[in-house]
Amino acid sequence: MLFTQLEFPIFFVVVLLAAWCCRRRTTRNALLLIASYYFYAYWDYRFCGLLVLSTVVDYWVALWMSQSESDRVRRQLVTVSVVVNLGVLGFFKYFNFFIESFRPLLESMGLHTGTMEIILPVGISFYTFQTLSYTIDVYRRVIRPVDRFLDFALYVAFFPQLVAGPIVRARELLPQLSEVPAWSSRRFYGGAQQMLRGAIKKVILADRLGEAVDVVFAGPELYSGATITLAVVAYAGQIYYDFSGYSDIAIGSAKMLGYRFPINFRHPYLATSMAEFWHRWHMTLSRWLRDYLYISLGGNRTSALGTYRNLMITMTLGGLWHGAAWTFVLWGLWHGLALAAQRWARDTFAIRPARLLGWCTTMAVVLIGWVLFRSVDLDQASTILRRALSMAPGIAWYPPLVVGAVLVMVAEHLAWRTRLRRAMRLPFDAWYSPIATTILVWVLLLYAPRGFRPFVYFQF
Repeated sequence: MLFTQLEFPIFFVVVLLAAWCCRRRTTRNALLLIASYYFYAYWDYRFCGLLVLSTVVDYWVALWMSQSESDRVRRQLVTVSVVVNLGVLGFFKYFNFFIESFRPLLESMGLHTGTMEIILPVGISFYTFQTLSYTIDVYRRVIRPVDRFLDFALYVAFFPQLVAGPIVRARELLPQLSEVPAWSSRRFYGGAQQMLRGAIKKVILADRLGEAVDVVFAGPELYSGATITLAVVAYAGQIYYDFSGYSDIAIGSAKMLGYRFPINFRHPYLATSMAEFWHRWHMTLSRWLRDYLYISLGGNRTSALGTYRNLMITMTLGGLWHGAAWTFVLWGLWHGLALAAQRWARDTFAIRPARLLGWCTTMAVVLIGWVLFRSVDLDQASTILRRALSMAPGIAWYPPLVVGAVLVMVAEHLAWRTRLRRAMRLPFDAWYSPIATTILVWVLLLYAPRGFRPFVYFQF
């Protein structure tokens, strides 16, 4: 079920009313668990079994780890969790990718392989990382395992963040599920406002930008370098508004139900360094990669070369997490190289570039990376970059709605650096909030494109 489908508001209102009528924790959590599985099964009920498998394995692995004082046994148990979770993710997401990539090598060895019609279960990358963070934290003795299976099952399957994040840690959500949340009209209003902002971002901005991006990326050899550059900037806006819009709807819906999720975006295109960009973009994934991969590799506790290596490995694997294609691998490697280069420059020269220069450099790296991220293959990425950088002649196309949406993105980012930041959230006690909310609802109803476009991150 998509947040932007008509079925979701109906589903959510029913669940919202029923949840707030439940004053017992067990009843409420059972209701939310059933609703979450219905939400997931609405897409394809067959893959609910993967949710059950991940839930059962990690629940018992964590309990058995807590009952053992042997480090060897604990390592074996956490290895079981890692192998099962990454094994399922690897099969569904990467089996065909590796077969295709290494087919020439396999055939030279006399092995003839074929691909399989494997459907990628929606959200598998997100709930896999979420459950892995739980067992790893229990192994590290950061948290104690939960003894109520119902609470843990709801933590894994909770519908607002199930299919595209934010990646919520166990220590952030499980304590909230241990009690019935107190009603707060201010929190309820704030959640509704955040859901409305998320819908505006997705339907009005991201989907409109996506229409133009699709046209230009489908035939980049036809368009001028300036038009391609506009399309690349438009894609930067599309993926930001699409994913941050999803995150806003997820965080807002959880907030209306009485739960707090971590923030996932903080205006990333204000960043003046690549490190700052990743502190602002998909923040829950950034922290996951830092805590469970980068630090496990040694982080910055090794030599300078070791730190650069760890950055590149972390970001390359982060790119592969996004999708089973060499374009995603190169996107991650590109970001890893940029992070390593900026750290080397900082450590070598002990100076920081001027903010404007740092911003320009960061945005250039990010935009080139988005070309790799969006392109269907390396040939398309090469064509787009070559024509954009050389300002090649071709069809000049500057759709007013696209230009307008890009300007909105620029204005929103700049306004966030001013005192308008609080006003943009439409505070609970502000006189103008009801007026602005009414206008936003009418904009959403009148100017939403027909039909719906899937969220970009559903493919991951």
